[in-house]
Amino acid sequence: MSPRRLATRRFRTALIRPPAGTDWRARLAAHEAELAADYREARAPSAWRAVRAVRRLLLMLLWTLACIPVQAVLIAAPGRGKVVLARVYHAVLCRIGGIRVRVIGEPARPAPGRPVLFLSNHQSWADILVLGGRLEACFVSKAEIGSWPLVRTVARLGRTVYVSRRRGDTARERDELVSRLAAGDSLILFPEGTTSDGVRVLPFRSAFLSIAVDAEGVTPIVQPVSIVFDRLDGLPVTRPHRPHFAWYGAMDIARHAFTLLGRRSSRATILLHHPLDPAAFPSRKALAEAAWEVVDRGCAALRQGRRAVPLLPSALQPNDHGTDSPSRAQAA
Repeated sequence: MSPRRLATRRFRTALIRPPAGTDWRARLAAHEAELAADYREARAPSAWRAVRAVRRLLLMLLWTLACIPVQAVLIAAPGRGKVVLARVYHAVLCRIGGIRVRVIGEPARPAPGRPVLFLSNHQSWADILVLGGRLEACFVSKAEIGSWPLVRTVARLGRTVYVSRRRGDTARERDELVSRLAAGDSLILFPEGTTSDGVRVLPFRSAFLSIAVDAEGVTPIVQPVSIVFDRLDGLPVTRPHRPHFAWYGAMDIARHAFTLLGRRSSRATILLHHPLDPAAFPSRKALAEAAWEVVDRGCAALRQGRRAVPLLPSALQPNDHGTDSPSRAQAA
C-alpha cells in the first residue's frame, strides 16, 4: 500500500474510531453539558422577546374576540361558512404568531359518503394552529381541553369533538364521531394519544381508528400527515431547540406559548402522504401500523433536512414482481 493511501486510511479511521483509552462517559457528559448550555441560551429571557410575545398574544385575543360572534352565527346557519372561517381563523393565528407554513403534497378530497380522516403526529399545541389553517376539518381532542381557558374558546371555533376515553362514554363518543363523518365533516385525529418530545413519533393506538374500520354507513378516506417544526428564526431546528416547539410532560402551556411567541419567526412543514383505503387492511391494527410507518418516515426526513415526498406504506408498495407485498399483519 502506498504511503499516501495508508495516510488516508489512518485519517479516516481517526475520524470514525477515536483513539484507544477514550473516556466515553466524559465525552457524553461534555456533550450533554454543551446541549444544556445551548438550550439555556436559546431560552434566555430577553426584553425584546417579552414585548413581542405580549404583542402577539394581544393580537390573537382580539382576533379571537372578533371571530366568536361570526362563528356562532355560521354554526347555526347551513352551508360551509363555518368550515371556511375555522380554517381562516387558524391561518391568521399562525400569521400573528410568526409561524410560516410549508405544505408538501395535496390534501385528500372528500367524496360523497367518504369524508377524510387525517392521522397526524402530535408534538405541541401549535399543531392545532398549523393544521387547522391548512385543512378543512374538525379536531378530535381529549375532554380536558374543554376546561382550559382561551384554549377552550379556540377549540369551539374549530368545532372540536371531545372524547373523554372513559369506558362508559366510549359508545356515545364513537357515535358522535360517526355522526360527524356521516354529516360530511372531515376529522383530524392524533392517534398517539398524547404529545411527544418532537424527536420521535409515538406508536399509534389502533382503538382510535375504530371509526375508520368498524363504523357502519360511512367509510372515510384515511390520509397520514407528518408535521415538523423545522425552522427557528430562519435557521434549521436542531435537537436542543426542539423544546421550543414540543410541549409534553409537565410543561406549563402558558410559559411554553410565551417562549415560542417571543421568537422572531418559525416554520412548520406539513407532509401530506398518499390516502389510504381502510378496506385494504385486514384490521384496524394493521391500518394503525401502516399509518404510523408513513408518518414516522416522513417526520424523520423533515427533521434531518432530507428531501421529503408523500409516501406509501411498505405493505402497499409494489415488489420486484409488480404485485403488492402482503402487510406485516397478514404475514404474521
